[in-house]
Amino acid sequence: MKSNFLAGAAALAILAGTTFANAAELRLSHQWSDKDVRHKVAQIVADEVAAANVDLDIKIFGSQSLFKAREQYRPLSRGQLDMTVLPLSYAGGQQPAFNLTLMPGLVKNHDHAARLSKSPFMAELEKKMAEDDVMVLVHGYLAGGFVGKDKCITKPEDVSGTQIRAAGKSFEQMLAGAGASIASMASSELYNALQTGVLTAANTSSSSFVSYRIYEQVKCYTPAGEYALWFMYQPLLMNKATFDGLTPDQQAAIKAGAAKAQAFYLDEAKKEDAASAETFKAAGVEIAAMKAEDFAAWQNLAKETSYKAFVEEVPDGQALLDMALSVD
Repeated sequence: MKSNFLAGAAALAILAGTTFANAAELRLSHQWSDKDVRHKVAQIVADEVAAANVDLDIKIFGSQSLFKAREQYRPLSRGQLDMTVLPLSYAGGQQPAFNLTLMPGLVKNHDHAARLSKSPFMAELEKKMAEDDVMVLVHGYLAGGFVGKDKCITKPEDVSGTQIRAAGKSFEQMLAGAGASIASMASSELYNALQTGVLTAANTSSSSFVSYRIYEQVKCYTPAGEYALWFMYQPLLMNKATFDGLTPDQQAAIKAGAAKAQAFYLDEAKKEDAASAETFKAAGVEIAAMKAEDFAAWQNLAKETSYKAFVEEVPDGQALLDMALSVD
């Protein structure tokens, strides 16, 4: 009897040790290479936690090596994954409100994006994440622009008659409303589509425009500057129950790392836009700039197209949209 008790106690001790060991290592998944700014954001948090010496290690699995790009939010919400960096709109199927994080005309520049991240609008989205046992560690937006094979694109009438690829359903709805024909494809297919004439214009992120050498196929580039139309919210998220299960010192180390990473993210996002403009300019591409009146014209078009569709599809969509639009 006594031996059975001791054996059971030993098994519990082993199990407890295993649980502790698992808790001391967190798994973070993302879809990008180790040169991408989003990987660097994750690495800052991992490095700061390691330096804090709080018996916690964050292991990063990049390049979709753990989960596919669009398959990360669900395992995160179920506790099968501890942390991820991803475009929140990928989870729009689970929470339709998240589609507002890739909506034209809600964000005009990076400083505006930072204010939006601290607003009641974002607090409402975080409540929806909490329903899925998910919390935000690092807020961050990346921006994008337009390229034209034959002309510059700054205002709605410029896309009329073009064959364009847009980044996201809401952008497709708005651009179609401006008279463009939409061709859906991955950003990795842009170069060939522009080269062969399948596309005459495109809309995507600053980093994708550069990494896929789109400057070799276009006449004009409208980068994100004082005004931009394309912004995508791409935070570093964590399973809330996992965070709550950590020690106070471990939680403090993660929060400190997240604060440092968030400041880096904002600074680097601005640099990416500026660097993309320089790359295109050096390649002989004309650089255009969106003005305040251009942004207002796009936003008015979005109200009649993509905003309208969102409000019709999401029960509390109008309230959320109004909250986002109220952030100056």
